Amino acid sequence: MNTTPKPTEAVEPVDERLPLGTLLLYGLQHVLVMAAAPITAAFLIGHTLDLPDDVTVGLMSAIFLACGLAGILQSVGAFGFGARLPFVQVPGGAPLVIFLAIAQATDLQTATGAVILTGLFYFLALPFFTRLLKYFPPIVIGTMLLLVAINLIRIFGGLITGRPGSPDFASMGGIALALVTIACTVLFARCFSGIWQRIAVMLGLLAGATVAVLSGAMSFDNVLTGPVVAFPQPFPFGMPKFDLFASLPLLIFCVVSMTEATGQTLATAEIVGRKGDHKAIVPRNIRADALGSLFGGCFGTSLIITSGENIGIIRATGVRSRYVTIAAGAMLVLLALIAPLGRLAHAVPTAVVAGTAVIVFAIIGVMGINILRKVDFDQNGNMFTLAAALAMGILPIVVPGFYSAFPQHLQIVLGNGLAMGTLTAVLVNILFHHLGTSHRPRNGGAAAPLDASKGD
Repeated sequence: MNTTPKPTEAVEPVDERLPLGTLLLYGLQHVLVMAAAPITAAFLIGHTLDLPDDVTVGLMSAIFLACGLAGILQSVGAFGFGARLPFVQVPGGAPLVIFLAIAQATDLQTATGAVILTGLFYFLALPFFTRLLKYFPPIVIGTMLLLVAINLIRIFGGLITGRPGSPDFASMGGIALALVTIACTVLFARCFSGIWQRIAVMLGLLAGATVAVLSGAMSFDNVLTGPVVAFPQPFPFGMPKFDLFASLPLLIFCVVSMTEATGQTLATAEIVGRKGDHKAIVPRNIRADALGSLFGGCFGTSLIITSGENIGIIRATGVRSRYVTIAAGAMLVLLALIAPLGRLAHAVPTAVVAGTAVIVFAIIGVMGINILRKVDFDQNGNMFTLAAALAMGILPIVVPGFYSAFPQHLQIVLGNGLAMGTLTAVLVNILFHHLGTSHRPRNGGAAAPLDASKGD
């Protein structure tokens, strides 16, 4: 009888269980990188829609809770939900803009209903998703990211200056705080390396907050006032209203989001050395995004999606264990439930948060430009796709009220530069590359085939 013990199977790096101290340290590192997104999202919703401070604080807690739970689900994986990869979820910049546009055109209940409908639509669209991928080539994704950057920089720039006509409009102090925050972020990115360089955005925010404290622009008076533990309130804006037409911009973005999730899943699985068929885990990722968005919608937030920052931090640190993001998700849940932490985040001056957001969303624009660099603009189809998309997308951004004479329901789509620009890019791309014969390039050479399978 052979009593030789069988060799134990090596544990994949993604499934490695780290010592508790190391696990908590690396988890905190993920939280520091990701925390700016929930904070800026809550500030943007609160200030854009003039919500009371206590509602904004509650919304920030709700976003932390949704991101934490969704991140745990992605990392653990259960019942077909979650890719079992080191993912932390964040509120996406593009869906946040669309959420605000719907809320401004209708009301917050309709915007909340749009998020819930979109979360459900993920499940309906997933079986047909691969057939839709060809309509979202790099030119569409790159254009969308560029419009996201333009739209969000305009919004956060307005938060820095304040409302026109108000006594403190474009005050030197507020603008100086924003510029100091941006400058510190750039300096940290230049002077540091490794993980410190990766969290330059968060360090820039902390530096701006420090300057605000020293200058008297930031106070901690209300941080310890109120309950210590608080659970976010479901449906803080009232019961949702479901308007399919008003939800159309978010439903369109849903396909773009699934395209991004596909690219991020495949890239992350490759980086962490996950064995097996990487494409098979894409649906699990998308289902977790859908469930996280449904949960977030019930607490007043926009879509909660997989972030590209996950790829960056894994590359920078070499930490590939999904148990690190489970720990990070648990920390985000604690942030949500410990009320003083939410009040501390809310105490950071708007100019500091907005300055951080401006540089972050400008980076998103750079990502879009980088994608567009790979597009052959010698092809008439590509040139007119980008030109038409920018025209239709930028007009409502730089000329507010451009469609004010149109019916209210049409304004929801037409007046949303991001949705209109992306939709235009899809339709014009179909016109040139999917209907009839392909068009030859302007220089008369042979047209290069369009790789419609590439995502973000």
